[in-house]
Amino acid sequence: MKNKWIDVFFMILAVPFIFLASLIIFFLKYRNARELKTGTGKRTYLIHVPAGYPSEKPMPLVISIHGFVQWPDNQKDMTHWNDLADEEGFIVVYPTGSGFPLRWRTLGRDGQVASSIPDVVFISDLIDHIRSTHNIDPKRIYVNGMSNGGAMSFVLACALSDRIAAFASVAGDYQTMPDKCHFTRPVPAIIFHGVEDLLVPYHGRKNFVIYHSFFDVPGWVQRLAKVYGCTDSPELVEDNEKVRAVKYGNGSVDVVFYSLENGGHTWPGGKPLPGWIAGDTEPGVDATRIMWEFFSQHPLT
Repeated sequence: MKNKWIDVFFMILAVPFIFLASLIIFFLKYRNARELKTGTGKRTYLIHVPAGYPSEKPMPLVISIHGFVQWPDNQKDMTHWNDLADEEGFIVVYPTGSGFPLRWRTLGRDGQVASSIPDVVFISDLIDHIRSTHNIDPKRIYVNGMSNGGAMSFVLACALSDRIAAFASVAGDYQTMPDKCHFTRPVPAIIFHGVEDLLVPYHGRKNFVIYHSFFDVPGWVQRLAKVYGCTDSPELVEDNEKVRAVKYGNGSVDVVFYSLENGGHTWPGGKPLPGWIAGDTEPGVDATRIMWEFFSQHPLT
């Protein structure tokens, strides 16, 4: 009963914050954004190209997707992808969700993942557009996202598995189990989740804002590995008081799972979100750099 009242208290605090943030986002939505006409209407995005990078050399493309109530500039600032892009030489694009507040639609009308989902059509059209304007290596297109954007990254890996080389997710709000997805090929995955995440709970209980049940995240990752045909016994990659990381594999595809022991609904190593609602940000784990190292090892084959 005590935990329930604590949840209700935080929900009361969170609702006006989310509403205010939504209003701010609405007015900032088109700041610095580029517009694209897609099969589902006009959409916007941000793009970062490393200065002075030779245009004749094909570059990897990293698509980084904001979470519910967030926006592209926020995703850019939180993840520091631009800094790493300048260092390593790749293009980053930050697409904008739709609706008010901004969000990503991760399921079709029948509750299934499909290429006809409007946001999947948008990202597919955006990839085509970026390839038409920049020298992109089609074997090195990667997606990642935060929360609702993390779930969208999984959906893109599912619906566009012939185009997405690998995907990553932080604090993903997954709306369907992996065996509901019909991959044309297993897409390598690296996933991060905070054990102390109250917005998308690590073990799948109800949260204090949306107040509906979520999937148990470790179980969801295990199911993904099983769908890929990975071994049931993962390899321990890292284990200390801050993080525990395991890797499932089958010789041709990897699924890596980072559990942040004190992490909240935040991007590890990134710019912290308000702690009173999102929880702690783990500074000792650089999710962006770890993702890039993983991506670099997994081109489309």
